[in-house]
Amino acid sequence: MSVVTEEIKASASEVYYGNEMCQAKSKFLLTEMGLPNGLLPLQDMEECGYVKETGFVWLKQKKKTDHTFEKIGKLTSYGNEVTAVIEKGKIKKLTGVKTKELLMWIKLSDIYVDDPPTGKITFKTPTGLYRTFPVSAFEIEGDKEAPGEVKEV
Repeated sequence: MSVVTEEIKASASEVYYGNEMCQAKSKFLLTEMGLPNGLLPLQDMEECGYVKETGFVWLKQKKKTDHTFEKIGKLTSYGNEVTAVIEKGKIKKLTGVKTKELLMWIKLSDIYVDDPPTGKITFKTPTGLYRTFPVSAFEIEGDKEAPGEVKEV
């Protein structure tokens, strides 16, 4: 059952369809909020949306995806639907994302970058456990321009 109801979609400031548009918009939103652009490496996205008034964001993909962040060797799983409340430097009330610690999958609930910036990003679980990593481990190199912008040659 989807968390994103028709009522939420109706109140959304932005709703996009198709993988290419959702990829561009999700990376742009992460960058606008001061978060690394590679934080949510979903694949085959069908829909994404943003309710500006509340900061509620949703991303839907065709099937769950596992991704390894090579720079830190962390395996992360993204469900069919990922939801969160996003604000400057923070992602709260995150659903649909788990990370593998030792032999267990652990749900993530919050992500935040240090303010003032220290180059660190922290991931928290609903139980209060947390891990801190370099922000650079979640950046996509060479993907800095905003969607719709034209690179100068």
